[in-house]
Amino acid sequence: MAMNDALTLAFALAAGAALGAMFYGGLWWTVRRGVSSRRPALLFLASLALRMGLALAGFYIVSGGDWQRLLLCLLGFALARVAVIRLTRPSEENPAARPLVGEGSHAP
Repeated sequence: MAMNDALTLAFALAAGAALGAMFYGGLWWTVRRGVSSRRPALLFLASLALRMGLALAGFYIVSGGDWQRLLLCLLGFALARVAVIRLTRPSEENPAARPLVGEGSHAP
């Protein structure tokens, strides 16, 4: 494998991680805002369309028709999911990720 190929594959992994961070970070943001939104259905639908469109366009551009680049891009996307979950987990150190007041109080 040539050095250029290795750099291209590393770029595909990094691009997948960036796409995943945008997708899952956007989902986290949407859920946080959707709880208090006047029109939550519209917010969730618009967010889904935007996040999906960006992710699919990104996969298409990054892969360039090469299955190896697509696979590494998907791997980066999945790794970003793990990272976003860890970064947004409620904890004392991360007050922005704390559950909203009253969240979960509606369940029997």
